[in-house]
Amino acid sequence: MGNGDSRVRGLAARAGGWSARHRWAAVGVWVLFVVLAMGIGSAAGRVDVDESDQLKGETHTAARIIDDAGIKEPASETVLIQSKDGKLTSTDAEFRSAVTAVVTAVNGTGKVTDVTSPYDTKTISKDGRSALVQFDMRGDADTAGDRVEPVLKAVAGVQKDHGSLRIEEIGGASMAKQYNDAFGDDFKKAEYSAVPVALGILLIAFGALVAALLPVALAVTAIMATMGLMGIVSHLQPMSDTANSVMLLVGLAVGVDYCLFYLRREREEREAGRDAGAALRIAAATSGRAIIVSGVTVCVAMAGMLFTGLAEFEAMGLASLMVVAVAMVGSVTVLPALLSLLGERVEKGRIPFLRRRNRRGNGESRLWTAVLKGVLAKPLVSVLVAAGALLAIAAPAVGMKTENLTLDQEFGNSLPIVGTYNRVNDAFPGGSEPAEVVVKAKDINSPEVKQALADFRAQAVSSGASLGPVDIKLHDAQNVAFVYVPLVGGSDQDKAAKSLEKLREDVRPATLGKVDGVQAPITGQVAGSHDFNDQLLGSVAPVFAFVVVFAFLLMLLSFRSLTVAITSIVLNLLSVGAAYGILVAVFQHGWGASLVGAEGVGAIVTWLPLFLFVILFGLSMDYHVFVVSRIREARLRGRTTRDAIRHGVVTTAGVVTSAAIIMVAVFAIFGTLSMQSMKQMGVGLAAAVLIDATVIRGVLLPAVMALLGERNWYLPNWLRWLPDLTHDESPEAVPSVVTGEGKPIRV
Repeated sequence: MGNGDSRVRGLAARAGGWSARHRWAAVGVWVLFVVLAMGIGSAAGRVDVDESDQLKGETHTAARIIDDAGIKEPASETVLIQSKDGKLTSTDAEFRSAVTAVVTAVNGTGKVTDVTSPYDTKTISKDGRSALVQFDMRGDADTAGDRVEPVLKAVAGVQKDHGSLRIEEIGGASMAKQYNDAFGDDFKKAEYSAVPVALGILLIAFGALVAALLPVALAVTAIMATMGLMGIVSHLQPMSDTANSVMLLVGLAVGVDYCLFYLRREREEREAGRDAGAALRIAAATSGRAIIVSGVTVCVAMAGMLFTGLAEFEAMGLASLMVVAVAMVGSVTVLPALLSLLGERVEKGRIPFLRRRNRRGNGESRLWTAVLKGVLAKPLVSVLVAAGALLAIAAPAVGMKTENLTLDQEFGNSLPIVGTYNRVNDAFPGGSEPAEVVVKAKDINSPEVKQALADFRAQAVSSGASLGPVDIKLHDAQNVAFVYVPLVGGSDQDKAAKSLEKLREDVRPATLGKVDGVQAPITGQVAGSHDFNDQLLGSVAPVFAFVVVFAFLLMLLSFRSLTVAITSIVLNLLSVGAAYGILVAVFQHGWGASLVGAEGVGAIVTWLPLFLFVILFGLSMDYHVFVVSRIREARLRGRTTRDAIRHGVVTTAGVVTSAAIIMVAVFAIFGTLSMQSMKQMGVGLAAAVLIDATVIRGVLLPAVMALLGERNWYLPNWLRWLPDLTHDESPEAVPSVVTGEGKPIRV
């Protein structure tokens, strides 16, 4: 393992050395980079993911036809007029009066167009107790939520005059407004509170303001630079607000982690009696190397999202990849320069009531020393108990059910409009979210096309796919028609999906499909969810394979050990499996859902399992690389493998615990949001990081390595041709190392 060369080699060590010698230049280059990235990104502007590029398949084709035709679909709104006690029906004078009042009131706002009466469109329920007044909002559909308030007030005014009827509005604009009013600031509050939470935990960890501010400053500047880069890159790969939020989460997590690893090691070496220069060189050669290995591995994991073919995932993957790369570069360049500049002043701003933790020699944690004593005394029992517990936690994941959450699943009873949504679906199954057939023909008014449209309308109902009414809207100038088909099943996704399949597989081929030159892709909420699921499921295998294979290869090259590479993959998969199990148990089965302020919605949101896999596989490598690097370093210095394991785990336990607490706290903030999908993401990430930093790194990893002994460093002869990326060792490494049996070993 050692070769007697005391020179500090490797990229991280050289970068840290250069930065320490040219500290003002390093800081200046970093500041210039951040400013230029933000300035150029702001000037370039951000291009967001277009709806037509969100999905492939029919949903994409339909959106492309609409875009090419230059048709701007307005935001459609519906007013439900319903008898409260069931006595009034649509034929009663009071009911008719209410309908007329609604039509007059919404027309009077000047904000709407194409107002239709249910008596003209036949949008009256079978029992006659419910009716729908429908209209479109004027102007851009994307901003309709900002203009819908006068209409909502007009409808509320009619409600006051008709107490025996329920009169309430629902639609894209009204839902957007209510959502923004209730939760629009939730994300901003979560994002803004993440930084103070991280800073507070770092203050406790370091007990000094300057030391605590460094990781936060690095993470924040990395995020700022990446926001600018996102604007530049978005002209090649469109971005989104979701990608921005994910980038902030990941950037804060890895930015703080990397700086924490580096800073803790530098402080530890100074506490051991080394001068500032030597301490910085050792931190650069050891923690710096771990940061590069971890950063590259996380980048590879994030790159897995690029293989989904889903624009939103591609945006999230690229944004996350960029922020990790920027944080990694900053950690091994500007951070050593700042530490060199600050010197002992990094301890400035000591918090009086936060005393430095009592530690045994070399920064070893008392708690983890006690835990490791038991783990290493009985490693086989520890493996069986810990692995058995995690497998039991992961077991519910076998029955995981994924689906795009409906409005009532997403918000429960927290939004009044959810009740309206359910009442509309009960009275008019599928009416709140109809399938939309986008028909493109050479001549939309030709006799054969008109007949095909009529046949489609009739067969959609006769086939059982819809209860009607099926509405057709012609755009003569563009030779395009929109056919709106309420699906049987309504908000029941499984039943609605079967109705969609009937339309696509039976009704369309028998009608519109018989006319030459006609395109008729079917889109809408149910169709979009169906197409998204199909595309996502198709990308699971290649994404999983890409992430696992490349992570394995990176670990193999970084540690030149087949054993370390295999165990790292297995342990990470076990961590992800446990997170899946917790998600299914809490959100699908409802076990303990109230403990996290959740509701058992019966399913996991479709995009979350793949998203969690990529994020967790990447972030868990942070801890794994850091701990194993320290174990390997101790082995290089002449300790036996078992002693190296003990030393590596207990000396990294403090920094891993601090980093994990920060991640768990930040993710838990998102777990407090009212949206079930965000709550699922926050709880899943927080639970996985907690398991990973405790059970995996504190029990399973040392126990498995203790059982393997010297086989931890096994590299078969037929793989010795692989490039050696293991140079970045402490310059204080002992020149020769032997095994516990006195035999030299090679890594």
